Order: sequence, then C-alpha cells, then structure tokens
Amino acid sequence: MAQRHLDPTAGPVPADALAGYLRGRATEFLRALRLHRETGAGAAEDSVEAARALRRASRRISASLHTFQPVLDPDWSEAMRPELAWVSGTLALEHAYGARLERLLLALHRLSGAATAFPPAQEEGGAVTVPGATDRVTRTAGGPAGRPPGATDGTPDAESTARRLAPDAATARPGGSGRATATVPTTGTDRLPGTPLPTGRTTVTGTAGVTRAAPATGTTVDRGHLTVGAAKAGALLDRQLTLARTRAHSTALQALRSSRFHAIADKVAVLASEVPLSPAASAADLVPLAAAARERLVDAVAALPLLTAGSPYNAEALIHGLSPDPAPHPQDAPWHQVRLLLRLHRYAREVLHAGAGADPAAERLRAAGEALDRHRDASEAAAAAAQAARTPRIAPATAYALGVLHADQRHEVEAARYAFQRAWQKDVVGTS
Repeated sequence: MAQRHLDPTAGPVPADALAGYLRGRATEFLRALRLHRETGAGAAEDSVEAARALRRASRRISASLHTFQPVLDPDWSEAMRPELAWVSGTLALEHAYGARLERLLLALHRLSGAATAFPPAQEEGGAVTVPGATDRVTRTAGGPAGRPPGATDGTPDAESTARRLAPDAATARPGGSGRATATVPTTGTDRLPGTPLPTGRTTVTGTAGVTRAAPATGTTVDRGHLTVGAAKAGALLDRQLTLARTRAHSTALQALRSSRFHAIADKVAVLASEVPLSPAASAADLVPLAAAARERLVDAVAALPLLTAGSPYNAEALIHGLSPDPAPHPQDAPWHQVRLLLRLHRYAREVLHAGAGADPAAERLRAAGEALDRHRDASEAAAAAAQAARTPRIAPATAYALGVLHADQRHEVEAARYAFQRAWQKDVVGTS
C-alpha cells in the first residue's frame, strides 16, 4: 500500500531541529549519569530510574544518528552510534533478566490455578511428610492411621491428596533446600470405622520453604497450590535467571567504570553543546530521511505473516518447539526486526515534532510498540523455559511443567502478534 507524506500539512524541517533534539538527549544522558553516580550502584529506586534514563537517552541518540546520518559528520556518527548501542544494551540486560524471571514465575502461578494470595504460614497438628520428590507419605502425631487395607469406597486417601499439593513456586528457594508444609483438610472418609473425627489439622511437608494451612473440615483441596513439578521448575528458573541477573549487574557496573564508557560520556558532553553537522546540512530537509525510515518499516511489516497472526492459534509457530537447536525461534527474528524499525520510526517522528507540538500518531505507534515489546518478552521467556528444560537430570514432572510454561509463552507470542496487527492497521488508516 502506498503511503502518503508523514504529515501533509508540514513543510520542510531543517537540520537545526535535529541539532536541538540531540542536544536535549545529550543533556538527559548527562543528568541521568550524574543521578546514577549520586545514588550509588545499589538497588535503590533512584538508581534504577537513572539507569533507565541512561538507556532511553542512548537509544534515542543512536537511532537519530542512524536515521539522519547524511546531515551529520560521517566519521563522528559512525564511531558514536555503536558505542551508544553498547551502553544501552549493557544496561538493559539486568532489567531484562529480572523482568523475565518475574514473568515466568507469575505464569507458573497463573497456570497452577492460584487466583488469590495464600493464607499466612501455619503449622498445627500432625504432619504428612513428603521427602524430596518421592511419593512416600508418612502420617504422624495426632491424625488417623490412614485408610485400612482393602478400602474400596473410591475416596482419595491422604497419599493421593498429598501428591496434588506443593508449595508456591514464587517463594521456593533455589536448590530446593529447606522444608515446607501445606495443610490438607481431614475428612470423615480418611479414618478407621468407628474412629471419631480428628480436631487437628493435617500438614504436608515438602522441600520448597513455605508453609500452608487449610481448615480441618471440608472435602475440597485448594487448587491454588502448585504441583511439585511446577514448584521445582520455578526454583530452577529462579536459580538460573537470578544468577544471570547478578552477572549482568556486575557487567553493567564494570562497564560504567571502564575507560570506554568515560570516553563515550566525554563525547556526549561535547554533543550537549555542539552537534557536528555535515557541510550539506544547511540546505537539508529531514522529512525525506524520516520518510525513508517509515518506508523501511512498511516493507518489513509487509513481509510479516499478518494473516497467520490474525488466527487464534498458529500451529506453524510450534513446529520447531521440540527442536534440539537452542537458537531463537525461527519465526521471531522478522518480528524483532520490525520492533527495531518501529523504534527508529518513532524517534524520527520525535525529531520532526520536537518543536511543532505533539505528534498525532504517537499514541498509535506507542500501542504498536508495546505489542512488539510484549512479543519480545514472551519470546525470550519461552526460550528461557526451553533452556531450563534442557538442564541435565531434572525430574520428569519438572520438565513437564517447563514444557507447559513454554507453550503458554508461545501463546502469549501469538496474542502479541495479533495485538500488533490491530494497532498497525489503525496506524495505516490514520496515515493513509
């Protein structure tokens, strides 16, 4: 589909608009850097916000150098752009690992059927101990002796009930150390004939570090508890992604102290006062360069399987789901490229409208960008679940939970593609 001018009512935009935009982003970079140094390298909210501002300013400067390179000094822009991309990518890793872990644990919690918070930890009455990942159940102190041999009334006994329960994955400690208990309601069917109902509570003890209690009466088991496999899957993901996040944090701190980063900061400080434009910049118009960025985006979107993304279930996306190749999903790369091109287009429009008021297409482009961000997050979360499932010597129940989690995140990928399709159609209508 042929696209009209970015803004039919706007005239030529001189290179001075780009110079002012770059000076503003360079000032934001220096301000964020000063805030980051003042707040230290801890996990304080101000430090996190400063790192986010550094990434935001670096991305915008680097994108502008790429889109409007013909009006800038070529040697300076070619040397500066990859350095700013390195800063942005290095600082983004820690946040990415933390967000991925949170996303996967919340998905495990949702897939377990837990809709509300668990009650406070309690430990009363007897205990039913489930050592490690085994299925052996032992009843002690204050409960009935269990179902007599030969019982055929079809009621689940304590052993089958205990197998259905496990601690919350969000509070499971990496490595599976420690003990955890969860209460199972005792019923009149789980006792010897003629034995009065117990007044205490029955507790299931596992290995994930939490305690759960339930009333001593009733016959419905709380479906909100995770299975043992899901709990161990959550602990495995927590251990792997927390380690990766810690390493990314150390890498970011080393990068901020390096001579390479100090050289970049010095160049940004010069950029805040003087923008190196090319000799032809005085007569240049920024609108055609921004239009070229949009055309690259339109061509990339046209190559996407949007008709497939409009379907509620994309079976083709799961063809390579069990492939032993640890590389990213083959369908995701074109969508990631569209996400980058959409970002370049958004930042180019920011330059054009920097001194001309609000961009009328900003909301539509933001919605499309958020859909592609969700697509990226779900895709990387699915890859993390698949990578965890390749861990040697994990229990079959853990591998099964990770497989369910991988499939859930791939469905989130499809939902994000469908959301982008709808947002992009609105943008095409608004600009055609």
